[in-house]
Amino acid sequence: MSETEPNSTKIDFIYLSEPDMVAAGVTDMPACVDAMDEMFALLHSGDYRMAGANNDSHGAMILFPEDSPFPNMPKPTADRRFMAMPAYLGGSFCTTGMKWYGSNIANREKGLPRSILMFILNDTDTGAPLAIMSANLLSAYRTGAVPGVGARYLARRDSRVVGISGPGVMARTSLAAFVATCPEIDTVKVKGRGQKSLNSFIEWVKNEFPQITTIQTVTSDEEVVRNCDIVAFCQSTDLGDVSLYPRIKREWISPGTFFALPAATDMEEQMAGSDIRLVMDNIGLYDAWFEELPSPGHPIVPLIGVKWLDLVAAGQLQKSAIEDLGAIVAGATPARKNDDEIIMLSVGGMPVEDVAWGTIVYRNAVERKIGTKLPLWDVPVLR
Repeated sequence: MSETEPNSTKIDFIYLSEPDMVAAGVTDMPACVDAMDEMFALLHSGDYRMAGANNDSHGAMILFPEDSPFPNMPKPTADRRFMAMPAYLGGSFCTTGMKWYGSNIANREKGLPRSILMFILNDTDTGAPLAIMSANLLSAYRTGAVPGVGARYLARRDSRVVGISGPGVMARTSLAAFVATCPEIDTVKVKGRGQKSLNSFIEWVKNEFPQITTIQTVTSDEEVVRNCDIVAFCQSTDLGDVSLYPRIKREWISPGTFFALPAATDMEEQMAGSDIRLVMDNIGLYDAWFEELPSPGHPIVPLIGVKWLDLVAAGQLQKSAIEDLGAIVAGATPARKNDDEIIMLSVGGMPVEDVAWGTIVYRNAVERKIGTKLPLWDVPVLR
């Protein structure tokens, strides 16, 4: 699909603002979960490409040094970075795109989101732009949809109780995806640092999901985990000191619990390779991180899957014990086998997710005539 007429050098593309993205369906979580489901099957078949030597890299990141001789260079404050995340996705998508963003946790003091994101979608054949779009909602919903895909295959069908640490955007979209895939959910336990964010989250849950009749505020990670069917750790955490990451203990976990872990998490080492199934959203993504990072990598990339590879490197875990979500979605590896299985899903986030959901939202926008058409050129000056 292209804004370019056949046999013409003229190229137009569309710009989609955040309100345009909403009108084009970016917040349709059930549809987003279905898109991520289709994407994971393509990952398993190999019909995709990301950056890096193994075609599975998260992207390219600009980090800033602790000490610089240049007075205008930013300091490496929390979550201070710029990042480009390119990918191609085949199947019914057959598009290429890149998310680009700058991030600084101090943005919140200015009333801005921590990260400000844009996404460009390209025609894979010519490389011409199809759309440039606001991507904060795109990224938030595709991030939450992955735990939803995990819940579809790995959570108990009768899951009712969800425990959440960190009542921010990631918690909201993850919960929306859980409800889309496990419709019997009626109870949420939530832990947060401040009463304002907790109140906002609770009010949002009440407005969005009237079937959730019990919302309980808790104050410890243990309370988040105990007696839950689904658990999501979504809190932001400073990097570098693993002792500050939330740490899950085996004694807290009930039979049948499904963990979706898209943020900083640690766990007792003896939990790896025991009676708990360990699943990554894409093993190749973590292999790429392992090649790129110093060892151990968990202090730098705080996801639990990076911890698992650190344990593999230390000889404390067999890599064969780690499963791939794409293989589960494609049916090559079993989904949940029984109601007592404890399953952990590490969620790293991948640019193919942005391409999948961005392509569907773009096609919706074209069909609904949403967005602002912008010219690139009628005839290129250089060719």
